[in-house]
Amino acid sequence: MYKIKLPDFEGPFDLLLYFIKKDEINIYDIPIAKIAREFLDYLSVMKQFDIELASEFLLMAANLMYIKSQMMLPRPKIENVEEAEDPRTQLLERLLKYRQFKEGARDLEEDYQTQKYTYYRNLFDADVNIAGGESYKNTNLFDLIKAFKKVLEKAPEEIQHSVVMPAVSMEDKINEIIDILLKNKKLSFYEFVRSSSRINIVVTFLAILNLLKERRIFIKQKENFKDITIFPY
Repeated sequence: MYKIKLPDFEGPFDLLLYFIKKDEINIYDIPIAKIAREFLDYLSVMKQFDIELASEFLLMAANLMYIKSQMMLPRPKIENVEEAEDPRTQLLERLLKYRQFKEGARDLEEDYQTQKYTYYRNLFDADVNIAGGESYKNTNLFDLIKAFKKVLEKAPEEIQHSVVMPAVSMEDKINEIIDILLKNKKLSFYEFVRSSSRINIVVTFLAILNLLKERRIFIKQKENFKDITIFPY
C-alpha cells in the first residue's frame, strides 16, 4: 500500500501563493492559464485520493476559469489603455491582502516561539501607590482596548474633503510619547488623544502597543473603565 502525502493548504489563496512561489512567478503579472491549469491539476489529484474538497477551492477554480475566459476575449479598443481594467485585478488585490495577513501570522508565531520560554516578573503583585501617593490598579491589554474604544467613539467624524492631511507616523508618535514621559513621568491616555482625529487615535493606540511590547512603558488604571495612565519603565 502506498501512502501519498499532499501539502496542507489553509485555503485556495494559500495554494495559489504556493504555485506563484514554486514557479517564481511575478505576483503582479500572474499567467492565469498556467496557474489555473496547476490549480485544477491539484484538485484532480485530491479527488483521485477521495480527499474532500472545501467549497472555497471549487469556487476559486471557477473564478480562475472565468478570468481565463475574460483574458481570451478581444479587448475593446480604448484610447487610454489604462482605462481597460485587467481581469486579474481583483484576484491580485485579494492575493496581496492574504499574503500580508499570512506573513503577519508567521511573524506572530515566530515571536511566540521565541518568547514562550521567557518569563517576566510581574511589575506589581497588588494594587500600589505611585506618583505622589495616587492609587492605581493593575491594568491589562483589555483595559487599554476598552479605553481605546471609548475615545474612538467620542472622536469627531471624519469630514470628506479634498485637503490631503499629513500622514501620521507611528514612529513620530512613539517619540512624542517617550518625550512626554521623560518630562512628566506619566501620561494620561484620554488627555493625550483628546480632540484628535480617528486616524491619530488609532496610530497612538498602535504606538502604545509597540512600546508595551518592547517593555519601554507600563500602564495603570485608578478604577475600572476609567482613564489609562502610562508610565515609563
